[in-house]
Amino acid sequence: MPSIGRLHVLTDTDHQQRWSHAEIAAAAAAGGADAVQFRHKPGSPRERLRLLEPTVAACRTGNVPCLVDDHLDLALATGAAGVHLGESDLPVRHARRLADRLGESFVIGATATTLDAARRAEAEGADYIGFGPVFPTSSKANPASVKGLDGLAETCAGVGIPVIAIAGITPARVGPCLDAGAWGVAVLSAVTMADDPTAATAVFRAEIDAWVQSATSSAAAGG
Repeated sequence: MPSIGRLHVLTDTDHQQRWSHAEIAAAAAAGGADAVQFRHKPGSPRERLRLLEPTVAACRTGNVPCLVDDHLDLALATGAAGVHLGESDLPVRHARRLADRLGESFVIGATATTLDAARRAEAEGADYIGFGPVFPTSSKANPASVKGLDGLAETCAGVGIPVIAIAGITPARVGPCLDAGAWGVAVLSAVTMADDPTAATAVFRAEIDAWVQSATSSAAAGG
């Protein structure tokens, strides 16, 4: 199984236009993100490709994997590290079959809003689950009902692959999400809407690292 990082930053130009996708990717990498998800909903495939290519290049320069939301064809065409599929996108099992033909590592993440959906994605070959919305969010026009930390904990306990918590994630909510069993968090607005996306990413990085250090110390002490 590919290594799945704990801090995912999603790019965005719908809610802000100060930064390009590539600029957000570079800032996130500089701030300590483990992965960047290219998220661009409008436009034609060629328009998305035009925006994606420099984003993949920025991720390579920053030494972080670029995952493409929704579009397996664009991920494969640009040599991205993987794809993140929504519940209405190409089914995971078909994406896995196509990706496996590459003969090299390729990450497939899958959105799930229920435990059953998460289990189905795992069975079909997903490498990780993006679960949410854990908290209320304004980054989607019609988000699913908020699942809360209890819903997150149920899903984390019910699958055997990493779960990345998404929606409404703030630095103060990182610890509770990880306490609930999440492997990591995915962040959009808290980084892309910040005056300094690099600094904003670094705050999330510090929260994750502090939690991991505390958990490691507690385990070593037998607690």
